[in-house]
Amino acid sequence: MSELKQYPVIYEQTVAWGDMDAFGHVNNAMYYRYVESARLAYLGILDIHNEPVFTVVSSNQCRYLKPVVFPDHLKVAARIEEIRNSAVRMQYLLWSEKQQSIVATSEAVIVCVDKKTMQKTEIPEHIREKIKALELSVQHEI
Repeated sequence: MSELKQYPVIYEQTVAWGDMDAFGHVNNAMYYRYVESARLAYLGILDIHNEPVFTVVSSNQCRYLKPVVFPDHLKVAARIEEIRNSAVRMQYLLWSEKQQSIVATSEAVIVCVDKKTMQKTEIPEHIREKIKALELSVQHEI
């Protein structure tokens, strides 16, 4: 669990019975919902929702390491690995309380889009500074 200390945002996720599929483990699509919740928690800390930009997922991927089954409780860790002109690359780690191990990792590219023009736009400078400060709170330098 020491890996979680390298992530500034940890989202707590209870696995629901309905998250499982016919094969008796959490359906792969649910991992993207779990990651989305962690991403929204991170963006909420930045207060980016009150900016003149939307954040849009440009790409994402997930690597499933171990199956998760009900009942379980996950810690979904989120951090930003890279800041670009108009996008960030986020990394996620999913930790199972039941298994006491990492069960999946994920990554996504999030793009800023101007709310009026719906065109890609630069990340506001004060948001960049908030990201850097948040990441430095766990000694993660971007």
